[in-house]
Amino acid sequence: MPPSFTSADLRVLFATRLLRLFAYGLLGVVLVLYLVRLGFDGPRIGLLLTLTLLGDVVISLWLTTHADRWGRRRTLVAGAVLMALGGAGMIASDGFLILALASTLGVISPTGGEVGPFQSVEQACLAQAVSEEERTRTFAWYHLAGYGASALGALAAGGFAGVAIHYGWTDLEAYRAIFVAYAVLGVILGALSLRLSPGVEAHPAGLLTTPGRTLLGLHQSRAVVFRLSALFALDSFGGGFVVQSFVVWWFQQHFHASEVTLGAVFFGTNLLSGVSGLLAVPLARRFGLVATMVWTHLPSNVLLMLVPLMPTLPLGIAMLLLRHLLSQMDVPTRQSYLNAIVPPGERSAANGVTATAKQLGTAIGPLVAGTLFGAAAATALPFFVCGILKSTYDLLLWRSFRHARAPEEKTGNPD
Repeated sequence: MPPSFTSADLRVLFATRLLRLFAYGLLGVVLVLYLVRLGFDGPRIGLLLTLTLLGDVVISLWLTTHADRWGRRRTLVAGAVLMALGGAGMIASDGFLILALASTLGVISPTGGEVGPFQSVEQACLAQAVSEEERTRTFAWYHLAGYGASALGALAAGGFAGVAIHYGWTDLEAYRAIFVAYAVLGVILGALSLRLSPGVEAHPAGLLTTPGRTLLGLHQSRAVVFRLSALFALDSFGGGFVVQSFVVWWFQQHFHASEVTLGAVFFGTNLLSGVSGLLAVPLARRFGLVATMVWTHLPSNVLLMLVPLMPTLPLGIAMLLLRHLLSQMDVPTRQSYLNAIVPPGERSAANGVTATAKQLGTAIGPLVAGTLFGAAAATALPFFVCGILKSTYDLLLWRSFRHARAPEEKTGNPD
């Protein structure tokens, strides 16, 4: 069952999640295609995506590690403003330097998923708003809401581009219209964030329990957060080899798939990714958060490595869909686990530091993958590299944290 939405803040947090991920889903389908149509080659596209992700990292780290002191609402509004400016900047010029500046500072998502400070701050608000017993279930529905919205965004982008091109628009005109929509959605997102109540802010008492925080807003949880961050960075480094924008490009190169087909495919992948988060809730209750994170993620890595081995487009799509049915079960469990084991006054910072580590890992992958995807003989390599690195992360996570249980699991009531 979905969480109770009697709280106005919960309704706003879920609404901003839906709106933001819809916008990211739009760009996940067209971003690389747009850059290709502008005449950039694989290495330059990889460089621009890496700069984009690195910019997301810096902005996210700066805002999230100060959010509990500056104000969570203020941080969310600032991120929305940057998002709107980034969308506008991407259509202002076709020069590489302008595009790099807009994408680096503008909270652009090349993956179709979360970037920037939003999720880290919203998770801190959610963990504060619900009980320990409801936390994992709320995070799972938050996860589903995001992936459902991203799926709709991918479907809308592919459908709009296909229809616009059919009626005489050029590819670039269709893609630029989608960037305009992205910028407008950023403005609406900022307006919604202003409607959050003071109740979402970090409680002063929570801040007083963590004196002497001099490093990235962390004190009591610093050691465990840094250990988790290193592992999450490894996982995301692997994921950076197959960000959604690159997979779109690969399917178009390898199977000559149309924009409409690709939009439908990534509608399906995002929808399945969201549903997988709900499936993780009973597994976490039965086996624990860490076990669920690890033993659902490993099979998904094998399925990913099977995608480039498929001889036809339908089989390649089938492997990708099966992979996404499993691949995101670790996300709400990971989010719930992290927010369970750190003090309330350090949640935004902990979420921000681990998210930054993940974004740094993701940022490096496209720089290498752009060259690999651009070489016909090497197009399978990014999938294999990703699968191996992610499997290594799973095994290291199990080794390090299998005995470190969340508080509600210690009492026998994990949710």
